[in-house]
Amino acid sequence: MKTALGHLKVLDLTRILAGPWATQNLADMGAEVIKIERPGVGDDTRYWGPPFLKDADGRETRDSSYFLSANRGKQSVTVDLASPDGQEIIRQLVRDADILVENYKVGTLARYGLAYEDLRKINPRLVYCSVTGFGQSGPYAALPGYDYVFQGMGGLMSITGIPDGEPGAAPMKSGIAISDLLTGMYATTAILAAIEHRRESGEGQYIDMSLLDCIVSINSYQAINYFLSGKIPQRMGNAHSNMVPYQVFRCKEGDIIIAVGNDGQYAAFCKVIERPLLATDPLYTSSAQRNRNRTTLIPLIAEAMLARTMEEWITLLEANNVPCGPINNMKQVFEDPQVTHRDMQLSLPHNTGVHAPSVANPIRLSATPIRYERSAPTLGEHNQAILRDRLGLSDERLAELQARGVV
Repeated sequence: MKTALGHLKVLDLTRILAGPWATQNLADMGAEVIKIERPGVGDDTRYWGPPFLKDADGRETRDSSYFLSANRGKQSVTVDLASPDGQEIIRQLVRDADILVENYKVGTLARYGLAYEDLRKINPRLVYCSVTGFGQSGPYAALPGYDYVFQGMGGLMSITGIPDGEPGAAPMKSGIAISDLLTGMYATTAILAAIEHRRESGEGQYIDMSLLDCIVSINSYQAINYFLSGKIPQRMGNAHSNMVPYQVFRCKEGDIIIAVGNDGQYAAFCKVIERPLLATDPLYTSSAQRNRNRTTLIPLIAEAMLARTMEEWITLLEANNVPCGPINNMKQVFEDPQVTHRDMQLSLPHNTGVHAPSVANPIRLSATPIRYERSAPTLGEHNQAILRDRLGLSDERLAELQARGVV
């Protein structure tokens, strides 16, 4: 099957989530991705369970759900980067690599002779992407950091959670590691841009990705709200800062999300909930007016929504093209007929002899579709294929390197 990136080789020196998410995207699009892991230990997230994948006999493997989520379609090779022999193996692999992605602390790979400036001498066409918490420069560059920290520092938690003055008021993090996943997506975009530049120029380049930069960037309209008004955005619970009604409402049974995005949808919404005067009242006829007068409008809508169940409202609102939806748990998500139709749940072969669950990549390419061949690799699964068959190391040399903990 023809793939979009089947002509590219990726050397993956990343761990945890941001870097692995980027390289998994590349693997999904057909690139060959060789994941370099610590001998005997591997990526930290292999152990971030339970739950762990179980083998054919029902015994827990060494691979957690966290690891499986971000390492699909890769090859695992164990190499000790701190050893001279291990560093030489990386240099050999770099010779015909197109992309290298790493997320070590600033300066770590430079000490090993594996920085961009070192490796570009071996391969000038190499696209080298570094993923760190704070980037390669600035007063915080040397500091470590995890996703949670950046959700706080980058402003996301200041606008997420129950508003002050209400029960349970507090800043709240996202339910997923959004800083990591977002940085992985931005890194994928940057890498593909650099590959396109290389196609035109013949030269590789260096990419500096920062988790803090990425989380700050998605403040988007909230940041511009602040720049234009001078008012610091506050937590609004499930409400939207600019659109009304755009939040969760309690129903006779259950809760519903209403996401009215324009005046036409608002008029249709008022008709469905049998409050036609709200559609013509000058206080609420425009999006700007509804935003200015939300404190009086929202209680009127909340009262109307108690007349029917969530399922009844969804049927009526969808029939009138008013954006709405339920709040599904994870079981309900993957039972939803639209999600099922889109084949978002996968089952992929794993080296232990079982099939491992996975979630599909949302990218849909007509001519070069996403490729799903295998689940995440077991630790060192591809040592022989890469080190012996590709690099030409003899069985004796491999045994000696293994005895010394180099591979």
